[in-house]
Amino acid sequence: MNNDATIKIKMLKGSLRCFMFGVLGLLPVIGLPFAFAALWISGGVRAKEKQFWNAARPYRVWGVACAAGGTILWGFILMIAIYQATIK
Repeated sequence: MNNDATIKIKMLKGSLRCFMFGVLGLLPVIGLPFAFAALWISGGVRAKEKQFWNAARPYRVWGVACAAGGTILWGFILMIAIYQATIK
């Protein structure tokens, strides 16, 4: 198989994994590690997008949006919980 085709397949699979982890990043409590994983995967896929066209780009974009939203939401809630635990 051609090396370019292998890179494109990995890029497509990475975009779908980013979407899956991004959606899981919206889960309460356990979603934070999934959101970080989605953001990490997105960085690798985005680097490959500079060379090749990515047909699954909307999945990567939605995955990043969900991961960023989950990170902000659950990070904020975690900070509030820690703050409430330390003032008592």
